[in-house]
Amino acid sequence: MQADLNVILPEIVISVYAIAALLFTAYTGRDRMAGMLLWLTAALFTVMALWIGTTGQGTRTAFDGMFNDDAFARFAKVTILLSAAAVMVMGQEYMMRRKILRFEYPVLIALAAVGMMLMVSAGDLMALYMGLELQSLALYVVAALRRDSAKSTEAGLKYFVLGALSSGLLLYGASLTYGYAGTTLFSGIIAAADGQAPVGLLIGLVFVLAGLAFKVSAVPFHMWTPDVYEGSPTPITAFFATAPKVAAMALLARVVHDAFGGVVGDWQQVIAVLSLLSMFLGAIAAIGQTDIKRLMAYSSIAHMGYALMGLAAGNAFGVQAMLIYMAIYVTMNIGTFAFILSMERDGQPITEIESLNMYSRAHPGRALAMMILLFSLAGVPPLLGFFGKLYVLRAAYDGGLAWLAVAGVVASVIGAFYYLRIVYYMYFGEEREPLETARSPVQWGFLMVSAALMVVGIINMFGVETLAQAAAATLVN
Repeated sequence: MQADLNVILPEIVISVYAIAALLFTAYTGRDRMAGMLLWLTAALFTVMALWIGTTGQGTRTAFDGMFNDDAFARFAKVTILLSAAAVMVMGQEYMMRRKILRFEYPVLIALAAVGMMLMVSAGDLMALYMGLELQSLALYVVAALRRDSAKSTEAGLKYFVLGALSSGLLLYGASLTYGYAGTTLFSGIIAAADGQAPVGLLIGLVFVLAGLAFKVSAVPFHMWTPDVYEGSPTPITAFFATAPKVAAMALLARVVHDAFGGVVGDWQQVIAVLSLLSMFLGAIAAIGQTDIKRLMAYSSIAHMGYALMGLAAGNAFGVQAMLIYMAIYVTMNIGTFAFILSMERDGQPITEIESLNMYSRAHPGRALAMMILLFSLAGVPPLLGFFGKLYVLRAAYDGGLAWLAVAGVVASVIGAFYYLRIVYYMYFGEEREPLETARSPVQWGFLMVSAALMVVGIINMFGVETLAQAAAATLVN
């Protein structure tokens, strides 16, 4: 038992911290303590990420295989914790100025982080569901954090209703899988599905994939994304676009390889179709958007399509490409949302794209940084976003999915339009009422660092490529 607890020690530490923080603030300063608690939570996430990244070695299991601590899980956990810490810190001033920073917010984010860490380490369908629901329940609440806003309340309600539907699909698929495999352990399922899986087991797999596709907002399970992104407070939208996406994509990779790795051909085409639909719907639907948060929602759908392209390859290089892509995507999104958080006029947040007309004249440095990030999101060489797309395209081609790689190139060209349109507004748009910029050094810092990483990172990707390769080798063996 002690050995099992040692394996899940990071999750225990964050869970105990969340409970202690909730009790302490509820009986003392409540919302007056929210700012301090937010910084403390971000610091804990950073320390835990360093701990997991530097001390973890080899592969360990706990609770009879229900929990895995391996290189794949550690890569995902470090990405999740660092991105969550970054989003919390850069959104603090925005939330305080608009009086929506509640003491529950960092506690809920901490609990969501625990759920995400359980998800990426799951070795059993029950552990998978526990982690998924812990994350989801916390996110349903933070989506509706602005209680006096109809849009925020609507976002939380839509997310909850559709999330409950996806959970039902997932549970139905899990029950079918258990019925045909006779176990909920991934190791038992892969043994039962080795080479030739029963039809009932494959139907269970399809339902499980449908439930997980909702979490990564893959088409046709994307319908919640634009409304939730637009309606939620912007710092929470930034969180939705980063850490939970990494967790859901890592969980999807673990399920298909750890539980159904013996029938790659049966799920490969399903993932490929999800990827194709997501890339094209995200690219085409974003063209007509006038709100930058809705645009980023469709951008997220398209980018999840590219990440799924790597996973569809069905081999270790495909998983490596997916991990690299997600790390780059999260970095780009943190910088982009740092810019969106700074957009305001008369002290009120502004999200209309046309408000960026001639933005470069008043803020040339910020405009340049945002242009670099937008070019990177579009996959323009030689920025880091281009190499992320190159990895997944190569993985699809090497995996025998040349048609999907070609489709990915076409979708990328279409999607470049709406990123370049923002650049056009910033540098060549019509002169209008100028957009103010929140004087937040933290947001400015994240914007500039993220843009710099897109340029400097092309040298060696800061070692992410090697770490992703080791992580993928652990999962696909």
